[in-house]
Amino acid sequence: MSDSAVESPPKVRMTRTEFRATAYLAGVSGLRMLGLFIVLPVLALYAASLPGGGDPAMIGFAIGVYGLAQAVLQIPFGWASDRVGRKPAIAFGLVVFAAGSFVAAWAPDIVWLAAGRTLQGAGAVSAVVMALAADLTRDEVRTRAMAMIGITIGATFAVSLVAGPVLGSTIGVPGIFVLTGLLAIAAIAVVQFGVPDPAAGARGHGGAGERVALRRVLADPQLLRLDFGIFTLHAILMALFVQVPFALRDAGIAPSRHWMVYLPVLVVSVGVVLPLFRSVDRPGRGKAVLTGAIAALVASLLILAAARSSLATIVAGLAVFFCAFNLLEASLPSMVSRFAPRGSRGSAIGVFSGMQYLGMFAGGASGGLLLKHAGPRGGLRLRCRAGGVVARRGRDDGEPAGGGGIHSFDGKDLTRWHR
Repeated sequence: MSDSAVESPPKVRMTRTEFRATAYLAGVSGLRMLGLFIVLPVLALYAASLPGGGDPAMIGFAIGVYGLAQAVLQIPFGWASDRVGRKPAIAFGLVVFAAGSFVAAWAPDIVWLAAGRTLQGAGAVSAVVMALAADLTRDEVRTRAMAMIGITIGATFAVSLVAGPVLGSTIGVPGIFVLTGLLAIAAIAVVQFGVPDPAAGARGHGGAGERVALRRVLADPQLLRLDFGIFTLHAILMALFVQVPFALRDAGIAPSRHWMVYLPVLVVSVGVVLPLFRSVDRPGRGKAVLTGAIAALVASLLILAAARSSLATIVAGLAVFFCAFNLLEASLPSMVSRFAPRGSRGSAIGVFSGMQYLGMFAGGASGGLLLKHAGPRGGLRLRCRAGGVVARRGRDDGEPAGGGGIHSFDGKDLTRWHR
């Protein structure tokens, strides 16, 4: 048999229309997450400066309520997009997001800031954007389209941690909110005039089939473990950002210079994580890599718990944390796609995204409450417990539940982290 007879089929390429549509939609998705990420490094300190900001619980609520609104409204927006069209639903969501940005910019106190953040999150178009991307791409290239959107969101997170403190020192946090509102309005024009219209009949209309798929997803123990994993991962992330800005400030770093901490931390994490991505999907190696990531996640929380006011220790803890976070953040969605039953992948991803946003809310709200009632030590103890729980080995098949295989611990002997 000749070599040509056993050659693999040629790789299917995106058409120009598919690539353009995906690029525009990736930009819209990145903008949506920009509204969450770019204020993370500066929002806690800004909220504390507002009337009513002396209550750490309200600070945590203002940070996390964005995620609650997103989680609650993802399904209603998806349902509406099936009936009125994807582009009108996205445009409406962006208008709501922009309105929330302007309210947050104007907010005279922390209650109005939380209201603006809630309204921002109410523009929950993430699932609709994904659905439109699916409508506009063929099956053979759809995974690449989703990957482009995911990479854009990841890049937005990295850029935001550096840009947030810089913009906060130049135009202020209200200016950041105004900027994201204006960009949302510009994105409406991009969606309307840059993204092609899907073919007639491309979108579904739900019904009994979708309800059956949802029941299958909610009954699948593997998927439920992954859902819990992403919930806990993002809860830890948001809870950390209730305290990390204060910790850096108390370690002698002015808020305008926090980017000088985040930039090298992100560079180190990307350099460590990129070589590990290929190993995750290799037979026999993925479990070990993800277990190591979970171990690193828990270790980072222990390092931060012992940091006191040591800048070097805080930076080391953040570097280890973002190595673990970036690897798990990139790996868990692909595991959901792999484990989801055929015909239920969309429902599985929808539930997974909802749990991610709920984790954001739970982390922000609980981080503020624990800071108020238990102090830094209590908050860090709970995050260490959460990191241990998400690392428990799956009981049925040995696959990582959120990627890990180490045991929970209670962190009773954590050294106090003084503010």
